[in-house]
Amino acid sequence: MSPPGLKERGLPTIASLVAAHRTGARSPEQTVRECYARIRALGDPAVFITLRSEEDVCAEARALERDARPLLGVPVAVKDNIDAIGMPTTVGCPAFAYKPGKDASVIARLKRAGALVIGKTNLDQFATGLVGVRSPYGIPRNTLRADLIPGGSSSGSAVAVAAGLVPLALGTDTAGSGRVPAGFNNIVGLKPSPGLVPNTGVVPACRSLDCVSIFTLTVDDAFAALAALAGPDPADAYSRALPLGTPGAVAPGTKLGVPLPGQRLFYGDETSAAAFEAALARFARLGFAIEQIDIEPFYETARLLYEGPWVAERFLVAQKVIASSPDALHPVTREIIIGGARTSASDAFAAFYKLEDLRRVRDHVFRRIDALLVPTMPTVY
Repeated sequence: MSPPGLKERGLPTIASLVAAHRTGARSPEQTVRECYARIRALGDPAVFITLRSEEDVCAEARALERDARPLLGVPVAVKDNIDAIGMPTTVGCPAFAYKPGKDASVIARLKRAGALVIGKTNLDQFATGLVGVRSPYGIPRNTLRADLIPGGSSSGSAVAVAAGLVPLALGTDTAGSGRVPAGFNNIVGLKPSPGLVPNTGVVPACRSLDCVSIFTLTVDDAFAALAALAGPDPADAYSRALPLGTPGAVAPGTKLGVPLPGQRLFYGDETSAAAFEAALARFARLGFAIEQIDIEPFYETARLLYEGPWVAERFLVAQKVIASSPDALHPVTREIIIGGARTSASDAFAAFYKLEDLRRVRDHVFRRIDALLVPTMPTVY
């Protein structure tokens, strides 16, 4: 049975809230009050690491002018590796925690767009992991089945949106940390192109690859949030002026690349395999051309993130707390990150050369297709 949709659950979207706030059909304060009521009703203390006072957020809501800002009065939850004034940044590790002196660029842009930040959400420690269970602040409950993991590393942000606590949340995504928990909780998870959204004020996982990600209930909502966040930032050397694009109809015959049948890894999960086949059939009925490709070079590229020298970027961030308080890290997280200290310069250059070779393969594949279509995750545990 499919999970209930937005209409059945009565969850408001960003678009519906902003429209109501602009016309006065509802007030931003009313929206905030309902948001906190849903948080209390859910009763899951592991979703937020820090939750702002309801009265403080309501005071900000009352101060908003009724105008055309794109996120007017929208409550937002933010992953706790993103700096926001007035709340500590912990990255899921109390020994690392600090009080930021200014908002991250994405927080400042949210506020300029009229959004109301209500709190900081749980995560796999140091944004390292895809499971959502490596945090001293508890494990957020999967909104579909309590016996399943929530996914990570942006676990709290995904659950906050899927449970209807907020219509918008920010996470980060380096190797799936935004898309995986979104998939596990049946919501939209958008990873922007690297550099499109600035990372200033975000604690890095892999600084050269990190992206601030977006969680919403609909694709239109995700694009509205992306439009409010996108644009270069002089303080972020990795940010770039990239075209945002415009949502619209897909041209007939658009080619979607899918893995060869023998390369579709579902680890024995026949339900997931059948769901993917059904999705392929639906895309074909919609007029897309399905073309099978060799996905192994993409798998090889993905393995470089956790098995290659890019793990050294994680060590750069956590090395001081590992030296002073190694037990403050989850054992699995600590072992992954310490692996970055064992990387040599020759290892790094060998991986860089390999990556350039794989980019050539990618370019060749994308001369045949317009986009890749793959499962977000092969199964859930």
